[in-house]
Amino acid sequence: MRWSKLFIPTLREKPADADGVGSQFLLRAGYIRQLVPGICSYLFLGERSLGKIAKIVREETDAIGGQELRLPVLHPAASVVAAIAEGELRSYRRLPQIWHHMQTRFDEQKHSRPDLLRARQFLVSESFSFDLDSAGRDVSYQKHVDAYSKILDRCGLKYIVAEEYAGATFAVASEAGNSVVVRCAGCGYAATLDKATARPTPPSIADPDGDFAPEPFHTPGRKTIADIAHFTGLPETSQMKSLVLVADGQPVLALVRGDHSLNETKFAQVMKATDFRPAHAEEILEWFGAGGGSLGPVGVENLHIVADETLRGRRNMIAGANKDDYHLRHVTPGEDFEAAYFDLRQVVPGDACFRCSGALDFIQCIEIARVVKSGCNTGTYHLYPERVLSAAVELNHDQDGMALPAAIAPFDVVITPVSIADAALATASQAIYESCHKMHLDTLFDDRDERPGVKFKDADLTGIPYRITIGKKLAEGMVEVVERRSKKREDVGMEHAAAFIAAKVAGESGS
Repeated sequence: MRWSKLFIPTLREKPADADGVGSQFLLRAGYIRQLVPGICSYLFLGERSLGKIAKIVREETDAIGGQELRLPVLHPAASVVAAIAEGELRSYRRLPQIWHHMQTRFDEQKHSRPDLLRARQFLVSESFSFDLDSAGRDVSYQKHVDAYSKILDRCGLKYIVAEEYAGATFAVASEAGNSVVVRCAGCGYAATLDKATARPTPPSIADPDGDFAPEPFHTPGRKTIADIAHFTGLPETSQMKSLVLVADGQPVLALVRGDHSLNETKFAQVMKATDFRPAHAEEILEWFGAGGGSLGPVGVENLHIVADETLRGRRNMIAGANKDDYHLRHVTPGEDFEAAYFDLRQVVPGDACFRCSGALDFIQCIEIARVVKSGCNTGTYHLYPERVLSAAVELNHDQDGMALPAAIAPFDVVITPVSIADAALATASQAIYESCHKMHLDTLFDDRDERPGVKFKDADLTGIPYRITIGKKLAEGMVEVVERRSKKREDVGMEHAAAFIAAKVAGESGS
């Protein structure tokens, strides 16, 4: 293809509406335009890259036995697939089945600053498995984990596979992401923030010795954990934080250490709740006889009490007295109240790995894909091709633009004569262009009548992995090959240039 005939609207300056490196360079390189925040139009280069990603997704999903469907846009895909399966899959002899489709979705949720990673409209590759054979063996979940790993490997992404409830998340480390993965560099443990568990930092001071009865004390106007810590001179780790929630219509008192926060996902899993919310002020007053800020577990009989594991074995702590402006000293779990213990807290920096006690890293990430076991014999799997492209830009760029992996770049190589008006350079460029096509390379011929510097800047900006420059060295039968990522330059014989690039591309893809 010839650059002069294509619509590639590159920009020299950063657009005012570009959030993050990915959006910035994709806009500047002419891959996308955003006329409405959070809704992208993919232009020629962007569509080629997205098409290559989609092709890889289809190939690897088909390789594990996936069958592609086309599903209606106006109905939830999972409901449609479930209805078809219920009506048609009447015997284990029809299993396993893997059905997948690729569809544009629209997110009704309003984001304060929508961009490519928080898009209101996005492309999703969705797969559904019915995966138990007659012996009850799970045969599709691991297949999808392997398939997604191959997809991201082929797309040139470095990724983390993190545990989450009922499955795993594939994520790419990037400050532009809106997810957090907790990872131990020592043993390799990785989990999403909602799922992560860890060894907590010890309490700031040891619990007082002795077997004391709870003792009320006046705390006028002190309602927060920080207020009580300042008032008593004791650290937040010496307190119990009481949170009242309603899970599937039932009131629950959840307790965590004073310096910790309740992890709502863990709480929902423990309670097996499909719906929960914080209790309303009038409900709290009815159940406890006091307002928020003075609540505690002692004397509570009409609520289910759950406590975080960090409170197991503690003694003589501080908790609310269930009387406005009063708290209790010397509250001991297991003696002064009974609770069921679970891992309920959100892990925090400073915690240690529960496996090897190593330090944990909290990594900002872009979520790329999820594999989830939905039930005893079904699974749902999601991968977001646009995020693959955006993550690739986040990982592979410099001040001059993108440096995309060959597998997902719109072209493998751009042929750049320093002057298209020079007949010898133009003829040589055309010959190399034809040779590249014979080598099955995606090739762009920059035949524009522009200054060399403009062409070089555009080639760098658009992220095409290799550039063949035809210039003054042609008199010696040589051309210059520039690798975009490393900016390494090599002189190569004109007749060998296409084969040289083909070998480079094949080496990058592992083929």
